[in-house]
Amino acid sequence: MMASRQIPSSGHSPAPFRVALISMPWSIFNRPSIQLGALKAWLDRDGAIETSTFHPYLQVAKALGTEAYHHLAQNSWAAEALYSSLLFPEQREQAARLFHGSCKTNRQLRGLDFDRTVQLLDQSLDQWLATFDPGRFHLLGFSICFNQLLASLTAAARIKKDHPDLPIVAGGSACVGAIGASLLNTFPQLDYVISGEGEESLTRLCHCLRDKGGPEGLPPRIIQRLRPFTEEPCSGIADLNQLPTPDYTPYFQEMGELFPGQPFIPVLPLEFSRGCWWNRCTFCNLNLQWRGYRWKQSARVAAEVKEQVLRHGGLDFTFTDNALPPKEADLFFQTMAADSMDVDFFAEIRVITDAVRLSAWRRGGLSSVQVGIEALSSSLLARMQKGTTVMDNIGAMKAALACGMRLDGNLITEFPGSTEAEVSETLRNLDFVLPFTPLTGAAFFLGKGSPVSDDPQAFGISAVIMHPKNRRLFPEAILSKLDLLIRGYRGDKKGQRRSWQPVSRKIAQWQAFHAHRESYAIPALSYRDGGTFLIIRQEQLHGPCLHHRLRGTSRQIYLFCQTIRTLDELACQFPTIPSRTMEEFLADLTQKRILFQEGDRLLALAIPASCA
Repeated sequence: MMASRQIPSSGHSPAPFRVALISMPWSIFNRPSIQLGALKAWLDRDGAIETSTFHPYLQVAKALGTEAYHHLAQNSWAAEALYSSLLFPEQREQAARLFHGSCKTNRQLRGLDFDRTVQLLDQSLDQWLATFDPGRFHLLGFSICFNQLLASLTAAARIKKDHPDLPIVAGGSACVGAIGASLLNTFPQLDYVISGEGEESLTRLCHCLRDKGGPEGLPPRIIQRLRPFTEEPCSGIADLNQLPTPDYTPYFQEMGELFPGQPFIPVLPLEFSRGCWWNRCTFCNLNLQWRGYRWKQSARVAAEVKEQVLRHGGLDFTFTDNALPPKEADLFFQTMAADSMDVDFFAEIRVITDAVRLSAWRRGGLSSVQVGIEALSSSLLARMQKGTTVMDNIGAMKAALACGMRLDGNLITEFPGSTEAEVSETLRNLDFVLPFTPLTGAAFFLGKGSPVSDDPQAFGISAVIMHPKNRRLFPEAILSKLDLLIRGYRGDKKGQRRSWQPVSRKIAQWQAFHAHRESYAIPALSYRDGGTFLIIRQEQLHGPCLHHRLRGTSRQIYLFCQTIRTLDELACQFPTIPSRTMEEFLADLTQKRILFQEGDRLLALAIPASCA
């Protein structure tokens, strides 16, 4: 076990155990790190520990320019390739190829010079280390999530070279379980890895080092070289209401020093829950670090919002949750709507088709959401175990647009085992969602710990292998020892890629359609109610804008289907209309793509023009 650094004493009070927590690129530059802020607030309640947090990604954002940084942070392979050449000089040529290949479809990054960018990162790291002074601390901690791995390992290696006795611990979503154990056993710059939530584990590690305790005093979730690693569920905080409000003060101090003109208004991360209350999606591995689903009471979250507004003068927040807790969120947004603060929120949510609920959340400040759409084929959604149908997804897209809420989501392509029928269904249904905010096409990737990864044969995967792009980031001798978050696989990959190409092209057309619309003030598919008739305005992908007029009972049927209805509900509402006549009318509306039907469920797609 790494010996702790000698802590001098002064007077009668022992000197505090000083911890430095670090977040490297490519954390989003206009947000403080919630991992660092939450850990600092937690540790600072312990009188024996003194915590400092550092955000070197701000220095990198200044060196590269915030626009280039923003686009690199969204391109994981390109971002990791830059630091690969610093950590492994022998990989420079391979990393450069990966970088250029990853940037070729992004016009903001295509012209970026690899060697010059690497040089700027190198200089930025040296400049930060020159002001950092690691010798002031007894323990350094790196928060490693998503594409922060190679940047963190690079910084840790340079610090370790000059301070070999300084213990370094890593934690975060990219260090869970066997992944963290493989990192610890491969990279000597790391002394410990914390698997799962960090608050209690990091506190235990600090006290163990401070008191010079042995490894037997540390829980198994603190991974050490001298103790065999045993995979076990990650424990966590049982009652999130007991967590202190994250401390973002150091981030704002650094931002003020590096960007004195404040060219951007930071968005403050906010945590309502941990885990996912659904937690069944077969492609998902976002819950490796969480144990169960836990959430805060709405009053507690509202109090945190007010506290952060007063501390930092910010009104923009982003929830870090995998999925908001619906009932508590109802109460929270009701509270926010009644408050005089003009706050704005972003959140990831499960599919919600209830327009009344979404409207209430919108009034409470939720202006933008990431919704787990994932597919527009109900059989594919079933294989993904999303618990939704195409009708649910389209209902959520319509409800969000109708209440003025921006909805972003992914459409997963190339999902293993996808059938030609599912691809055809997706292409057909893309015609119906043309009026709504476009989704983003996202090719399937295999994440360690996901149900697909745990049972690959059930999804037509013949073998799980190292991801080919990781071979360009890591030397083979090192890569062979690692268990990484993103995996490669063998199966019908070429066939899937070929089958899904028409879907990718159609998504691009959908995005272009909205990018070039002449009037954003008018929805692409809307209606105006004349009391006894409706006028429906419909923009087309190709061709002139169409207008449809529905009179009398036709108008009543269309308005009745503004929320998802069944054929039985229609028959009860309009008992005098013969079933054959109703079927023909609904088929005509569907053929015109102003109504969507799936089985016995129906939804009118036009929204009121007044919603614009």
